Amino acid sequence: MGAERALILSTPEQRRDAIELTRRLGKRAAGIFDRALMHVPLETANAARVEAERIGADCCVTIGGGSTTGLAKAIALVSDLPILAIPTTYAGSEMTPIWGLTEDGIKKTGRDPRVLPKTVIYDPLLTITMTPALSGASGINAIAHCVEALYAEDRNPIISIIAEEGIRALAKSLPIVAREPSNIGARSDALYGAWLGGTSLGAVGMALHHKLCHTLGGTFNLPHAETHTLILPQVVAYNAVAIPEAMARVAAALGTKSAAAGLYDLGVAVGAKMSLRDFGIQASDLDRAADLAVQNPYYNPRPISRERIRVLLDNAYHGRRPEA
Repeated sequence: MGAERALILSTPEQRRDAIELTRRLGKRAAGIFDRALMHVPLETANAARVEAERIGADCCVTIGGGSTTGLAKAIALVSDLPILAIPTTYAGSEMTPIWGLTEDGIKKTGRDPRVLPKTVIYDPLLTITMTPALSGASGINAIAHCVEALYAEDRNPIISIIAEEGIRALAKSLPIVAREPSNIGARSDALYGAWLGGTSLGAVGMALHHKLCHTLGGTFNLPHAETHTLILPQVVAYNAVAIPEAMARVAAALGTKSAAAGLYDLGVAVGAKMSLRDFGIQASDLDRAADLAVQNPYYNPRPISRERIRVLLDNAYHGRRPEA
């Protein structure tokens, strides 16, 4: 990359990894910023941008999940600094030109080729420290990218093949990871699926699922991967009537008869929490969430109404298993 002054980014919890990375980079490491947070709060992004400029960084190196990669993207968005990403989860953010910033409880996203990492290093050993439940949720987050790619407004046959393979790889590997957290083969397969999911999301548009997750995550500060995991079966159940061919492909990749029920059961199998109330959301919050979700809506194959979204959110709140 020709870089000589790298800013190392991490969350506070992964500062030790950042320090080790600094040791390995030697004189090419110019500093550490270890304050990455979920949903990339604007104030955190601004602080990281200031630090990058202060130390004269000419690239960012991330070690962590989507939050850390997202912080690097926020820097690149205003500075053109190249990113080298080292993922430690299955988020897939490292393969997309999508950025997100949260300000005053509202998460905004966009696409810009400047934020796509120039280099990605995958090492399954770095994912072993994830708990089985977090590993499963992180992988289902990647599955969500694949699922929406199959019915995106700008979908195409090649990305659909990639997306279907991503679902298949993750559906096979995640239950093994949950049972055998140190299984490097399963961890490698999960990273492969995450790469496919990120590639899919980076190539085509998003729909209702991502809109809901951005709304819930940004406004209520819910954990990103876990929110994707519990919302995905409900959105798939909502959209199923409008996209039978895509649902058949999802079900086939999962090895189930029902896409929605299969995704719910996969979440249960990996130990994920499947209801919004498990994360502190109150029933009284659902009306606000429904109001926000229908503002500036993303494309979706089934028409969106506030009433229908409110019902969907109620199902997610109670953790109801979609009908097969």
